[in-house]
Amino acid sequence: QVQLVESGGGSVQPGGSLRLSCAASGIIFSIDAMAWYRQGPGKERELVAKITGGDSTNYADAVKGRFTISRDNAKNTVYMEMNSLKPEDTAVYYCNVAGKGGPWWSDFEVWGQGTLVTVSS
Repeated sequence: QVQLVESGGGSVQPGGSLRLSCAASGIIFSIDAMAWYRQGPGKERELVAKITGGDSTNYADAVKGRFTISRDNAKNTVYMEMNSLKPEDTAVYYCNVAGKGGPWWSDFEVWGQGTLVTVSS
């Protein structure tokens, strides 16, 4: 079974920066796409950024130019550097990882437990 552990959330003032990390563990044969989603107060979960196995990236319009997603395949870890944070970035951030693993190398898609990011003065 593949599990994800997130870290890096916290409170920051507007204009500040945070770096989120999400590490996958378990029986993993390969990881395809890795992504970050967020769910703000009273809002639906939305895709923030995604990085494919070929390192192609895409971002939500609201974070383009401010957030950067990256991955370390040797560590099965995805990161997201968040700069110039705004109050509207306040949300619980979830990582999502898809790949092949488990005892039969079957397809999997798992979610992290979520980490809270609060941007407030």
